[in-house]
Amino acid sequence: MTDAKEHWIKIGYEIFAVSGENGLKIEVIARKIGISKSSFYHHFADLELFMEQLLSYHLKQSAIMAAKEKAANTIHPELIHILVEHKTDLLFNRQLRFNQQNESYKNTLLKSNQIIGNEFVKLWAKDLNLTLSQKQLEGLFELALENFFLQINPKNLHFDWLKQYFENLQKIARNFV
Repeated sequence: MTDAKEHWIKIGYEIFAVSGENGLKIEVIARKIGISKSSFYHHFADLELFMEQLLSYHLKQSAIMAAKEKAANTIHPELIHILVEHKTDLLFNRQLRFNQQNESYKNTLLKSNQIIGNEFVKLWAKDLNLTLSQKQLEGLFELALENFFLQINPKNLHFDWLKQYFENLQKIARNFV
């Protein structure tokens, strides 16, 4: 992938993560990159192809995040640092969740959740020392995930907020058991 194409994708990814599909305007991205919008058409035929590239990039980012989760031993502070580092990826996932009526977004969301969720559930169960069945863990995780994405935004997705969120989640999970 050329540097220019990669730059388009990274900036488009960041914009989508914060503003959703409505924020993806070629002129805005070109201005942010500092190159002409004709460069966009050199790399992508249209916004639909560009969005496919963003979705593909998101799955790659999800795999990177999952590998880091797998190496983590604790939620606090290890996983929280990983989540802060991958703030844009989480916000991108949030946009996919909010716009699931788009079939491509829904499919990417499901794949991403599967990639990231599997490692997260293992770490979560280990860190909380929960003795739930895999099915119970997955159900609890799905509820927690829905709640998480309803609450996060670009302003609150930082270490202190995540620490508090996971402490509250830990209390709920322990009460559940």
